[in-house]
Amino acid sequence: MKIICIGRNYAKHIEELANEKPKNPVIFLKPDSAILAKKQPFFIPPFSNEIHYEVEILIKINKVGKYIDQKFAHKYYDEIGLGIDFTARDVQADCKEKGLPWEKAKAFDGSAVIGNFVAKENLGDLENLNFSLQKNETIVQNGNTNTMLWKIDDLIAYVSQYFTLKKGDVIFTGTPAGVGKVKENDILTGRIENQQFFSIKIK
Repeated sequence: MKIICIGRNYAKHIEELANEKPKNPVIFLKPDSAILAKKQPFFIPPFSNEIHYEVEILIKINKVGKYIDQKFAHKYYDEIGLGIDFTARDVQADCKEKGLPWEKAKAFDGSAVIGNFVAKENLGDLENLNFSLQKNETIVQNGNTNTMLWKIDDLIAYVSQYFTLKKGDVIFTGTPAGVGKVKENDILTGRIENQQFFSIKIK
């Protein structure tokens, strides 16, 4: 399986990191070794002093597709989930300053939290989904898919121009504003509407 991540898909998150608004979706990949095992804590890696949480709506691809037309993109997924793209922000800043790839900052072991998936029919309007991340019972990120720069079907069509999508691939669709640092013993809980999709402890 592939983990395909979209960067800079929410305007306010672009602003909070002082990034430039892209003309097209920003794409990067995580290997399957980045997946945090179910019911396991996230261990802060020794190479970073600034691990940030980034909560994101996830799409699970259900069949093979290449050069998918946007109007047919809805046929390539039937489940929606929620996850975290953990980012070593200090490592990322160093890579960006030197014009280097971000993999060390984004694709390290355990950096992809993949929570539960539910049938998309159970969530209603996919372009108006509320989702949130709580840290120690305080909401730190609050997003809605209606503020995405590129909607889910747009992303599937765009990504499939470059990568053949296969059954089981997961697309991380970008994070809203409110990203921040984690510390030992934090509890992170993610929800879509009022339904919990994951809860993990930081160690």
